Amino acid sequence: KLDEIVGLCRQYEIPFIEDAAEALGSAYRGKKAGTFGDFGILSFNGNKIITTSGGGMLVGHDEAAIAKARFLATQARDDAPHYEHSHIGFNYRLSNLLAAVGRGQLRVLNERVQRRREIFEYYKQRLGRIEGIDFQPELPGTVSNRWLTAITINPKVTGVTREDIRLALEAENIESRPLWKPMHLQPVYREAEAYANGVSEALFKDGLCLPSGTAMSDDDLDRICLIIENLIKK
Repeated sequence: KLDEIVGLCRQYEIPFIEDAAEALGSAYRGKKAGTFGDFGILSFNGNKIITTSGGGMLVGHDEAAIAKARFLATQARDDAPHYEHSHIGFNYRLSNLLAAVGRGQLRVLNERVQRRREIFEYYKQRLGRIEGIDFQPELPGTVSNRWLTAITINPKVTGVTREDIRLALEAENIESRPLWKPMHLQPVYREAEAYANGVSEALFKDGLCLPSGTAMSDDDLDRICLIIENLIKK
């Protein structure tokens, strides 16, 4: 419903900040994720499709606003030969060295997206045949970077839970993780009001993130799939 969100923001003059942290390389109707809003946020954390070990990028269409953000992110230092500050700033800048690492990886972004999509298709071809295991579809008009392949497991159909699969992989020294725990279930927000319909809770209960690193070989993928297939066959 991206078009609806953009329309509402324009109608009520609400700045649209697009969280595209995990979506670098994805597209909707030919337009890249992170470019729909007034600002877009991209993450270069260690587990993302390209990484600078940490940090990220703010993109936007308003050059003056981006210049202000850059000013505030670099300690808000005024143009003076000494340290002069007329605003409170922050030290959010990415170091030159880490920025160089990121720029180098941007050159191979398309190749990394392609490999992640291949990994997703491998998992889907192997595990998608198992009744009770489902994958996130790619909606019409969209291209996903498939940064992370995640599945949902219906224990009533498969006979195993998400946690059974996670522990079976862990026993073979293979890391997988549950889908993200909803914010309203986090202890720090236990007293906060939440607007939920049960979908996020169900995804957390039955969802599993599979290993999806670009450097994975087909042999690695085969090993993971065999563990899951053998567990469900028991």
